[in-house]
This record gives sequence, C-alpha cells and structure tokens, in this order.
Amino acid sequence: MIQNMQGRTVDESRTEQVQILTFTEMNGYNRLRGGKLMDWVDEVAGVVARRHTGTNVTTAVIDNMQFIGPAKANELLSIRGYATYTGNTSMEVCVETYVEHMDGTERMINKAYVVMVAIDEDEKPTKVLPLILQTEAEQKEWELAAKRNEIRKQRRKEGF
Repeated sequence: MIQNMQGRTVDESRTEQVQILTFTEMNGYNRLRGGKLMDWVDEVAGVVARRHTGTNVTTAVIDNMQFIGPAKANELLSIRGYATYTGNTSMEVCVETYVEHMDGTERMINKAYVVMVAIDEDEKPTKVLPLILQTEAEQKEWELAAKRNEIRKQRRKEGF
C-alpha cells in the first residue's frame, strides 16, 4: 500500500470479515454469544486501525456496543469496519455486524464504536495519520465521532 503522508481515506482501511456461524459460537439459547461477537468486533477494528496507521495498535475503548438482534447457527455473519475519526494518537472505528440471508438481504444485528491507539516499537503511543473525508456521510460520521470523543474525554476527567 502506498502511504499518503497527508492521511488516508476511509476506503483505504475499510475491512470486512465473514463468518459462517457454528454451534461452537452459540449460547444455550442457540444464539451467537455476545462475547464471541465482541472478540470479532475488536479484531475487525484492529485491522482497520492497523491499515490506517501502518503501525501496531491496541484497544482503548469499546464504546456504544448495541446488540440489535440475534444471529443463529449456520447463518452467515458479515462484520464490517471503517474509520470514523482520528485524533493525535488514537482513532475511532465503527464496526457494523449483519446477518446475510440466502436471498442476499441483510439484517443489522450489532453496531459498535472502538477506539484504537497507535503504538510504536517501544509500545508507546504514536501519531496517527489524518482521516481524509470524501463524502457527506463520512463528514457526518466525523462530526458525530468528534462529539463521542468529547464525551469520552469528559468521562476520563470525571474518573470514569
């Protein structure tokens, strides 16, 4: 990948992971375990952040994890991540999860925002490239992410 020192677009780090759900991922009610989905969400967010930053990353926050609906064994799960915001050493990634039906239709079952921190070889936070916004939708996502970022900063000040 050619690195643009002025930043990267949302599409340059967009990631999708697809899973066929098996009984090993199910809970006692034959539904996908929330913890397993959280693991996959964190993994997809990490791939997005690594692609954007060109560095190793670590998870700082999993924010606003909304379980909207269930997924069951043998369903096809599509987990999609994209960058929404960049700060100095961190970035926010939105991860949306869909069940894909045999007819090609989709149903969203989860949405989460994950804050990843870029780290250097010494495991110290390092600068993140800016996010280049190309659409009105990306600009709106950025504005909402900036508001979430301010709320997270306020929580840290309050000792949350």
